[in-house]
Amino acid sequence: MPVTATRGHWHDPAATPRALLTLALLLVLWPGLQLTEFRPQILFNAQNREVMGRFLAGFWPPDTSTEFLLLLGRATLETLSMATAGLALALILAIPLSLIATRALSISALFTGRPSLTGRLLRYPVRFVLIVLRSIPEIVWALLFVRAVGLGPTAGVLAIAITYSGMLGKVYAEIYESVDPQPARALLQSGSSRLAAFLYGTLPSAAQELTSYTLYRWECAVRASVIMGFVGAGGLGQMIDLSIRMFAGGEVVSILLTFLLLVLLADQISQQLRKRLA
Repeated sequence: MPVTATRGHWHDPAATPRALLTLALLLVLWPGLQLTEFRPQILFNAQNREVMGRFLAGFWPPDTSTEFLLLLGRATLETLSMATAGLALALILAIPLSLIATRALSISALFTGRPSLTGRLLRYPVRFVLIVLRSIPEIVWALLFVRAVGLGPTAGVLAIAITYSGMLGKVYAEIYESVDPQPARALLQSGSSRLAAFLYGTLPSAAQELTSYTLYRWECAVRASVIMGFVGAGGLGQMIDLSIRMFAGGEVVSILLTFLLLVLLADQISQQLRKRLA
């Protein structure tokens, strides 16, 4: 928006809307802080400062003992396996659900401009299922599955699979609808099946975005696996929980550095795959 000058003074036409927006945000923020009992001054309490100081003082140097590194390596592999297996199961559920939920492959919409009643009756329940799957956080599913199957990575794998299938299915369906529809429409008009139209018309245009989002979700699954370890799902989460309880700062920082390396690895893999698909 242009800034105008009047009698030597600069006037920003957007200044008033910005001020009103800032005021509205503050009005929303203040009740939220009160409801959550946000009290940052507690951190500066003398006793809390002493406890945190002793804990942080033990963060360096990292624990590099052979016994601990062996345990850390096993927990890292367990976390990666949990995230990868959970995401793989989520993809098995998400891909067919996304193909049903999307309007990009609707033949009736191709000719009439609007999906048929049968298509809508099939599509809406699937979209509702995707909403249900992603509405419950994976940590809640993990708690339920820990009760059902016991402690260990199995609960984490099932929790990630259920929650992420809803997320992936929704986003995949939206990605199909956001790419150029002309190739898929041309194939459908020539008599090709929906699957052929998807594989040769929609997928080539959406492949880069699908890959990028899937790898991002894998990175999120790794983080979720760590969090679910706090409720007994194993992996790095359970290990860091025990280290924090024992005030073993050296072990904690070693686990955090390992987690950082995992995220950097996922980022590098994502970049390389995007370059190949570009």
